[in-house]
Amino acid sequence: MCGIVAAAARREVSEILLEGLRRLEYRGYDSAGLALLDNERNLLLHKQLGKVAELERAQQLEPYYGCTGIAHTRWATHGEPSAVNAHPHTSGARVALVHNGIIENHQQLRARLQEQGYQFVSATDTEVIVHLLHSHLIQGLGLVDAMRETVSLLEGAYALAVIDVEHPDEVVGARQGSPLVIGVGIGENFLASDPMALRQVTDRFIYLEEGDLALVTPADISIWNEAGERVRREKIRIDEAVESADKGAFDHYMLKEIYEQPRALAATLALDARHRVADELFGEGAAAVFDKVQAVQIVACGTSFHAGMVARYWLEELAGLPCQVEVASEFRYRKRVQHDNTLLVTISQSGETADTLAALRDAAPGDFLASLVIANVDNSSLVRESDLVFLTRAGVEIGVASTKAFTTQLVALLMLTIALGRRRGLSEDRATDLVNALQRLPEYVQETLELDRDIEDLSEAFIAKHHALFLGRGIQYPIAMEGALKLKEISYIHAEAYPAGELKHGPLALVDNNMPVVAVAPGDDLLEKLKSNLEEVRSRGGELFVFADRQAGFASEPRVRVLNMPHCPEVVKPIVYTVALQLLSYHVAVQKGTDVDKPRNLAKSVTVE
Repeated sequence: MCGIVAAAARREVSEILLEGLRRLEYRGYDSAGLALLDNERNLLLHKQLGKVAELERAQQLEPYYGCTGIAHTRWATHGEPSAVNAHPHTSGARVALVHNGIIENHQQLRARLQEQGYQFVSATDTEVIVHLLHSHLIQGLGLVDAMRETVSLLEGAYALAVIDVEHPDEVVGARQGSPLVIGVGIGENFLASDPMALRQVTDRFIYLEEGDLALVTPADISIWNEAGERVRREKIRIDEAVESADKGAFDHYMLKEIYEQPRALAATLALDARHRVADELFGEGAAAVFDKVQAVQIVACGTSFHAGMVARYWLEELAGLPCQVEVASEFRYRKRVQHDNTLLVTISQSGETADTLAALRDAAPGDFLASLVIANVDNSSLVRESDLVFLTRAGVEIGVASTKAFTTQLVALLMLTIALGRRRGLSEDRATDLVNALQRLPEYVQETLELDRDIEDLSEAFIAKHHALFLGRGIQYPIAMEGALKLKEISYIHAEAYPAGELKHGPLALVDNNMPVVAVAPGDDLLEKLKSNLEEVRSRGGELFVFADRQAGFASEPRVRVLNMPHCPEVVKPIVYTVALQLLSYHVAVQKGTDVDKPRNLAKSVTVE
């Protein structure tokens, strides 16, 4: 969601801060700002509603320069998107602060500060923090001690970075429930909410832990833990090449990332020398854990939740393991009963999804046999705090609507199913068949991409529609859910998904000639029942769009348009059909003229509850 970049250097840093914000634009935001301390210790501030480009224009018209500064992209929580509500927030022309997260007790703190004479100009919870910090600074505390006193009064989640005119070479940061990293340089050091923001200036990072407070200057880095003890945190070098943020020949990042899926899927499918799924792919000690697993609990949000729903079919059918799948934001807030020796599996593209991370932390010692995370970002919070880790190889995903991250998650989950299944009666022959299907998966996806023009033609029928219905049976039901989510995310068409057998239990009342119905019909043993469900739609005037295996026996006819999909093994069809639905939503959004890569109100990485 929101993005933080901060610098303390011996050189001018305004362009470093702006470039950091550009690199965080993919996360989703509505306003941007920066604050700098110049050589005369003046606090200089630019804040703009809209894109980082607006902030750049303000900086060009009235250039501000300094060696110490903070910058931010905001995704509105408290207060509407506006320049006034944008970060950084200031107090007393002395201190400026940026914040990711939500402060739950901000109203009580606001009332207390107003009694002390502080005046508020924004509707944000963040302004409370900066005035609270100022109140401690004017009592004579140093910047570090003032920050420590301030965060001790906060309830909620935060990543903070602050500068003070009385401490011109210092940036102080604090982290609780929202990510913050230190970028280590030579004669300069940095803070950011995401290492990507700083890859143009460093490849060395220190990941702050929960409750940490950090002081960075051009020459030094100091870190204290929640208990106030001076600590050392591991310095990690990120060696991977920074992927180009250029769209290349594609009009949008989303389309580029859809087309990158054959490569990403192949990269994620790591096999041992015998072309088997090795336990070690999931981390040291995975074999001992997998030997004991008697059940699986999957916890995730959004698209990752849909991946978990697909995995439930695989785990129960192929591995013979009971599997529960739950939305992370609900998982934490109910009484739970679970099997002994349950493996907790969390799924997150960023590894920083707030609700999923909170669910992992909420699991008391002994509740689960072990925790395994499937994520796309190494050294993220979920990765650092889980017992076992499987990193997908999707590469950087810029588009807010997840594409290649989702399909690589499915590959990882099928690999997990194979690893667990071998211990539960999955024969070597069957395991070999599954691996062979995975190895050919990039080929099947490439065949699907070659249907792009046909899918674009189908999309024209959705442009003037306001609602759509997606149907699937069995393992294709969560794929229908993912297709509906993609359509609503980027085209703003209201779309819902149902198991096809549920039509007569309510959704059929919505069907008319203004309600396009998309059916995922791969040609499995539920095909005949699905055909009956589709006839119910057609007989009520509905227009059908059927994504069907070319060998399934579907043919286009009046009010039924069929897209013939590649014939492929049943086990990988959820992944293959997902790609076609991604293309459908993309083309509908393009023709409706929406912002495909940055849909309104949404953020790439949801780091607040």
